[in-house]
Amino acid sequence: MHAIIDPRIPVKRTALAVALSTALLGGGAMTLAVTPALAGPAAVQGLPSFADVAERVVPAVVNVTVVAESGRRLQQALPQWPEQMPVPEFFRRFFESPGLAQPRRVRGQGSGFLIDPEGHIVTNNHVVDGATEVTVVLNDGSSHEARVVGRDDKTDLALLKIEADGPLPHVELGDSAQARVGDWVLAVGNPFGLGGSVNAGIISARGRDIHSGPYDDYLQIDAAINRGNSGGPLFDASGRVIGVNTAIYSPSGGNVGIGFAIPAEMVRQVVEDLRDKGHVERGWLGVRIQAVTPELAAALGREDDHGVLVAEVLEGTPAAASALRAGDLILSAGGAPIEDYRDLPKRVAATPAGTTLELEVWRDGRSQTLGVEIGRMPASSPQAVTATPGAPLELEHLGLRVRALTPELRAELGIGPERAGVVVSEVVRGGPAARAGVRPGALISMFGNAPVDSPAALRAALEAALEAGRDSVVVRLERDGAALFVALPVTD
Repeated sequence: MHAIIDPRIPVKRTALAVALSTALLGGGAMTLAVTPALAGPAAVQGLPSFADVAERVVPAVVNVTVVAESGRRLQQALPQWPEQMPVPEFFRRFFESPGLAQPRRVRGQGSGFLIDPEGHIVTNNHVVDGATEVTVVLNDGSSHEARVVGRDDKTDLALLKIEADGPLPHVELGDSAQARVGDWVLAVGNPFGLGGSVNAGIISARGRDIHSGPYDDYLQIDAAINRGNSGGPLFDASGRVIGVNTAIYSPSGGNVGIGFAIPAEMVRQVVEDLRDKGHVERGWLGVRIQAVTPELAAALGREDDHGVLVAEVLEGTPAAASALRAGDLILSAGGAPIEDYRDLPKRVAATPAGTTLELEVWRDGRSQTLGVEIGRMPASSPQAVTATPGAPLELEHLGLRVRALTPELRAELGIGPERAGVVVSEVVRGGPAARAGVRPGALISMFGNAPVDSPAALRAALEAALEAGRDSVVVRLERDGAALFVALPVTD
């Protein structure tokens, strides 16, 4: 027989156990497979040491202290969550600002890192947003007044600049595209204002969307990061910056092992624009989009749910000047397939204004290619415009009742004169509309491919769908300023 000795048991006790086993077995012949015991430094053999990397990169990591005057607030932005999404815990920006809401001079602290010897520093936008004074403390203890070169609230990044007598220690942005789930990472920052601190962990996931902005594409990490780490760098095992630590998921604001970092590829693009222009220029299409569910895909005659659905084309936008229209399913942009609903905003944003972007869309059961000249993204988007309402109608076949959009209903529901459609006044429990998620108060502005500006138009669109033998129809609902498509069954 073979006796396997547990390496966690001391050698002397193990030898005694072997002797006792031999005696109990009557001294018969026995072969021993002995695993050597581990002691001292050998016990952690195989685990990485970040000592060399930390020694090399920590001098480039800085403390950012900000001050806001009375009457102004330092921003501690939290991601905006859809109302229908439960939030049992909170995503938090880990930015230490103890006097945030008091009407006086308030201070806050975050982190940042030098990216060149001239003194350019990357940090988070929410660290410096609203600040009247920004001070940077280097690893050697020297303090420098910082100038905000530019900020970008959509990616929560900011670029600062300090002046120094000579070249400064700095780090370079690496290639986060090569980072894999399970890779070791090193988070460096200024937690709780204690000074430079190094924490190790792994990449837990990629491409996380925490609903904090239109271009969410976070690296999720489990390295211990806390308040004050905002804007600090995330390094890979070789000391390259692969992200900027930005948010954590926590019920208390402390570390629970779920942190998020902006990937280096996005940081590089934003920082280049901020350094060259002081702001970020992005392409603009001017549509509201939504993800495609299997039910919507089936109603559109598609076998897969790839692409994004155009919920609304905004008036006065590049999209409105093109042949694109609500209800189109965008399958690809610039020849690259749209696999996720976040792909389109990122692809459009990266397209220079004035460039014609080819979109492959699915419409009326077939694909076609449309060319859209991309514009420059403005500070705010205009509202959409549609037609005028008509008379009331009851549609029991769909399990709902609709009313004409009268001036009284517009005032009651807060619907402006530029909107058109019919208002859902009642939904029959358990009926087709209820199963599709239609609720009273919603505005139906499109039924299938047909715009709906009156109950009569809705009835005509329903009859056309029934005559065509359709099992379900894509319906556009609008409520509280948002548009959403649902697949509405028209046959039981």
